[in-house]
Amino acid sequence: MTNVVIDTILSRSAAKYYDSTATLSDDQISDLVRIGTTAPTSFHLQNWRFIAVRTPEAKAKLSPIAWHQPAITEAAVTFIMVGQLADSSVIPERLAPLVAAGVMPASMVPDWEIPARDLYKEFPQRQRDEAVRTASFGAAAIMYAARSLDLGSTPMIGFDAEDVSREFGLAENEIPVLLLSVGKERSGNWAQKPRRPIAEVLEFV
Repeated sequence: MTNVVIDTILSRSAAKYYDSTATLSDDQISDLVRIGTTAPTSFHLQNWRFIAVRTPEAKAKLSPIAWHQPAITEAAVTFIMVGQLADSSVIPERLAPLVAAGVMPASMVPDWEIPARDLYKEFPQRQRDEAVRTASFGAAAIMYAARSLDLGSTPMIGFDAEDVSREFGLAENEIPVLLLSVGKERSGNWAQKPRRPIAEVLEFV
């Protein structure tokens, strides 16, 4: 039995070669981000930003501070996946649309805000860990969406975080978690690489 979602996941592999003449429209890029924002976030914080590096000028600015990786200049777009430090004070604002839509009662908002405050406010490492998790979930959603649209993707951690933050105007509470290139592939890319045996990575308890 085939399953389109599972087939998409199993066929994805990091692309190395892109068709540098192929582009994505702003609407196509926006659609990918819209899909990315459906990924889960703690307490519905949605603590992320997506910077779409797509113009030649922006790519030229990013390339030297990202080790001149070819995907940055050859792929149609490279997202700077930005995670924001977890901040419980934004929860009422983030939950307001849920209340307005009748998804949750207003009386439930403190039930989310208070434990989130206890979890994050005095714990900088937890705030940072949540930023990394959030951006990573969003990137995964975009990668699989791209694959379903016959596009390649390449997640990358090879970059100078301080330079990326400075050159692309990240705020003090923002972390450039990873780069994610997306575009039309050309020939030569590998298929999904073999993984470690399940017996080595799965424990039943």
